[in-house]
Amino acid sequence: MTIKVGDRLPDAMLVKVTHEGPEQVETADYFAGRRVALFAVPGAFTPTCSAQHLPGFIAQADAIRAKRVDEIACTAVNDAFVMKAWRQVNDATAITMLADGNADFAKAIGLTLDGSKFGMGTRSQRYTMLVHDGVVEQLFVEAPGEFKVSSAEHLLSVL
Repeated sequence: MTIKVGDRLPDAMLVKVTHEGPEQVETADYFAGRRVALFAVPGAFTPTCSAQHLPGFIAQADAIRAKRVDEIACTAVNDAFVMKAWRQVNDATAITMLADGNADFAKAIGLTLDGSKFGMGTRSQRYTMLVHDGVVEQLFVEAPGEFKVSSAEHLLSVL
């Protein structure tokens, strides 16, 4: 079942990239008591993710935060070390990286895609969601091959 607006995020473990190293975080704890703009990409270092999706959120971070968003986070089905390297290469210090290495979170919210024909296995669909105190306030899932509604610019236009 795919998550929808008004649903509470399911319990899942993500790995937050920190300066001290990987830190496991439960979704219930991470999203509690604040408003988080979460965007998901099929994979760090993949073309659209690196050329458009992440750079858009970096560029619009201050404007998004000005709309009562406490944190901007990115998740992908990659390990924390890959997510850390991707953050460093892109100077994405304004974005919290949340690794979903086994796709547990993507599966729990029903937003996976099969990237097997590209040698990528199970991945996350591309989306952006606004989460307020653990509840999905807004959700924008891309159609396959598209990059429109999950962009930082689109999120900013609806905040």
